[in-house]
Formats: sequence, C-alpha cells, structure tokens
Amino acid sequence: MTKIRNQKVDEKVIKPPITPITNGTIFKPVKAYQNKILLQAILSFILIWLSVIISFIAIAFMVATDPNNPSANQIISDYFIAVNLWTIIPNLIWLIPTLLIIPPYFRSIEYSVKAKTGDTMPEIYSKEGIITITRRHVPFRTITNISTKAGPFDRALKIGSIHIETAGYSGANQKGPETVLKGIVFYEEIRDFILKELRKFKEPYTTGTEVPNISEETTSKTANINNEMLTTMQEIRDLLKKQNNQP
Repeated sequence: MTKIRNQKVDEKVIKPPITPITNGTIFKPVKAYQNKILLQAILSFILIWLSVIISFIAIAFMVATDPNNPSANQIISDYFIAVNLWTIIPNLIWLIPTLLIIPPYFRSIEYSVKAKTGDTMPEIYSKEGIITITRRHVPFRTITNISTKAGPFDRALKIGSIHIETAGYSGANQKGPETVLKGIVFYEEIRDFILKELRKFKEPYTTGTEVPNISEETTSKTANINNEMLTTMQEIRDLLKKQNNQP
C-alpha cells in the first residue's frame, strides 16, 4: 500500500469544447499554431542558408586539391561574404512576405462541426485563405475515415490536427484528406465527438467496418412475422390437401 501511495500517476485533464461544437459555433486554431507556421518558415530559411554554405565549403576543398588553385582557406575567405549575400538576399524575398502573410492567414481560418441535432445536414465546415478563400463543407455521409496527427512541433506546442477523409479522396489515388482541422488543443476529444456523432448519423445504415445494431425488439418482431408466415403456409397446405382428397 505504501508503494502505491508514493507512486505519481500522470493525469490528463480533458476539457472538450462540447458546447460550441454541438451548437455549430465557429471555432479557430489556437495562437500556438500561428507560432508553429512562423517557426517553420524561419527554420526553412536557416536550412537553405546552411545547405548553401556547406556546399560552398565542400566545393572550396575540392577545388583546392588542384595545386594550381588557391588553398581552401583562401577560397573561403575571398568568396564567403559574396556567397552569404547571394544566399540571404534572394531568400529574404520569400521569407519577409511569408512572415507578413502568416498572421492574416491564421486569422482567416475557421472551423465548425454541425451535429445531427443541428438545423442543417450534419457536416464539417472549414474556411481559410486571404486572396483566394476556400470553404469546404464535408457532409457526415461522405466521411470514410478520421485520424489525428501531432508532429514534433505540435507536441512541443501541445496542439494537433484532425484529418477528415471522404469516399472521393480514398483509395490508391488519394492525394490527401478532404479537409484538415489544424492547430487544435483538444483534437483527440473533437475527433471522438465527431466519431460519436458520425455513428449516430450512420446508425440506420450498414458500412463495411460497422456491425448494425439490431435490438431485441426488432429481433422479436422479425421472429413473430416468420412464425405467422409459416402458420399461414401450413394452413394453405392443409386446405389444398382436403380439396384433393374430396371425390
């Protein structure tokens, strides 16, 4: 008992935003998702710069193997600043606009999940874009798969994404999910909520991966109908026999 009391148990606090989801209210990704996009853009810039510098140093040492050429240190010293400028300036042309566009792009993202109890057909709605605004309405009836994803950056920022696949995007030619809800804190809880509502919506139907829910009442009614049909057939058979036996 003493050992059990001294053990520390990791507990996960679950706070699913059930109210806004069931009402179909618009919700947005958290601020951490914007920070993730900004960080990815800056890291891409640094990786490109490092790749060019490392390649330049490697080429300098290869050229220096010829005795007629200057030493590698001399080549690096003479051209290092020029290579840096020709690497940094062109990359700043895409980095600066990207850093400026990310905040308004982040503010443009909207999500909504309309449950079966809503006023319209159950669906998942997403919107994003600045110049070209893309709105997606994914009806529950078309959803074939739901998955969650959390990469290294996501886990560090405690966020994740929900990937929604539909019949049109499934198969060998699949290019990606129909829509992705990105930058969500309680992404697992939202996924579970969608699955719960999806099962309610598809309950009258039989899919390839679900077993239909047949209640005892339905089974009893079916058995009674079969018994009545059997009794009726027996009566018809007895009646035909009597008619045949009459002179």
